[in-house]
Amino acid sequence: MRNRLIRFGAGLLAVALAGAGCTGSGTDAAGSYPRDRTLYTTGTQWGPPANWNPIMTWEYTVGTVGLAYETLFLYDAQEGEYVPWLAEGGEWVSDDVYELRLREGVTWSDGEPFTADDVVFTVELGRLESVPYHQLWDWLEAAEAVDEHTVRFTFSDPRYQQWANWLYFNAIVPEHLWAERTEEEIGAGANEDPVGTGPYRYETHDQDRMVWAENEDWWARDALDLDVGPQYIVDIVNTSNEATLGQLLQGNIDLSNNFLPGIADLAGESGQVGTYFSEPPYMLPANTTWLVPNTTREPMDDPEFRRAVAHTVDMDRIVTAVYGELVQSADPTGLLPVWDDYIDREVVGEHGFGHDPQRARELLAEAGYDDTDGDGFVETPGGDPVELTLIVPSGWTDWMEAARVIGEGAREAGINLAVEFPDQNALVDQRASGDFDMLLNNDRQVSNTPWTYYEYIFRLPVQEAQSTVNFGRYENEEAWDLVNELDRTPVDDAEAMRAITSRLQEIQLTEMPIIPLWSNGMWSQTTGTTWTGWPTDGGSHHPPTMWRGYAQLGGVLMLTELRPASG
Repeated sequence: MRNRLIRFGAGLLAVALAGAGCTGSGTDAAGSYPRDRTLYTTGTQWGPPANWNPIMTWEYTVGTVGLAYETLFLYDAQEGEYVPWLAEGGEWVSDDVYELRLREGVTWSDGEPFTADDVVFTVELGRLESVPYHQLWDWLEAAEAVDEHTVRFTFSDPRYQQWANWLYFNAIVPEHLWAERTEEEIGAGANEDPVGTGPYRYETHDQDRMVWAENEDWWARDALDLDVGPQYIVDIVNTSNEATLGQLLQGNIDLSNNFLPGIADLAGESGQVGTYFSEPPYMLPANTTWLVPNTTREPMDDPEFRRAVAHTVDMDRIVTAVYGELVQSADPTGLLPVWDDYIDREVVGEHGFGHDPQRARELLAEAGYDDTDGDGFVETPGGDPVELTLIVPSGWTDWMEAARVIGEGAREAGINLAVEFPDQNALVDQRASGDFDMLLNNDRQVSNTPWTYYEYIFRLPVQEAQSTVNFGRYENEEAWDLVNELDRTPVDDAEAMRAITSRLQEIQLTEMPIIPLWSNGMWSQTTGTTWTGWPTDGGSHHPPTMWRGYAQLGGVLMLTELRPASG
């Protein structure tokens, strides 16, 4: 997930601050919500709230999943544990049958009971091609309600990793309200009257904000002795770096989940802004940013050339000069810290890489790339010029600066690499069609399993349009077979998982289909003016974010630990 702000003129700062001004214990600018009971957030929504459809996992309005709709489990990535949520528990009763036990006493916000039929209905929606988890039915044979609170799933080809991912990531919807909807309404409808089981209900929205109000009948109060702190959550649509920072420092925004350059100067000992860590990198790692070479184009189709490129990137400079230590260099495998147990250090020691321009030049020479015309840049072994372009979206200022560093490093080693900044929509089209040389990407987040990471890298078959995975169009049947073997491995068999990831890492580090660069931060800046109890290192470790997909990773639990600063 990319979360960033585009800079605008200073005039907008005053407008934005005036529009969202709120201080003390009075009400917000609209005069409706008591400030000391309202949480103001920003950093996810890039346009006016437009849909509350939990099936549309990539663009639903902030809070749709987590605040309104809920999942069967949560997943605590820091502890590596599944947390029963709408489900009390589940187990594999045989190799190909999984039984789920649901909580009793849960109701939808319209008062109707939550039952096994809702779960079966939600899973059955996957039979529709427009539903994102349609592939579930490639290996799921049947879903049936045994009784009101028990669901049995029978699998033709159990994919234990994917199934565990589905259980915590996908929200359940009410059959009694969705059963009569068309496929278009299910897969693309706005769902303007969301009815969920979660701690908040839809209150209102406007062009610049989404407002949620506390659900006083939330089941977790009785079942888990949990209660959310804020009575209202108001998420402000993104404007600019300056506006967000100004609102944060004045206490008008409580939580910003955007990348804010220079925030390190206000964090740590200064204490003006709260961050998860009190020292670099300040943020929890959220995803890995990779340099993605188009492996269908010469010379990126040569693994030795790709390995040479990997040695040209000056990550220390990117971490310090571009990010001010708000990020950290990625492990050569690209696996995030929560997946450290699955990294084979011997493989990394033998095949890993680092910033070493001399080694890059040696690799190029050994593979036949020489500067035959004396212009300072190598030609291919066949004598053709190497003229490449790295693209990142215009306006993504941190990536633009990082791209410049990458380009300089490549040119220093003799690789003619220019950088360009197309419009984001144009870049997305180029990325999907394979019309690029190199690009940066970080589309896969922290999750319950490294399978999601390797599925991103090695997914086959390559389609005419690669819209979600394997943008570099790398084809390796052995690696893809290993990814599927990992998928079929039970999530509690860590030893077997490590054996497979070790083999994948050897392929990855010798073939270099992608080049891991840095661990992107879970951008999160807070103030203690109105709310206390924010997650910190040594305290609560729940994700301090409203990003889509993170409520299921425990972000909703963050809300249960917030308390009024004046209380």
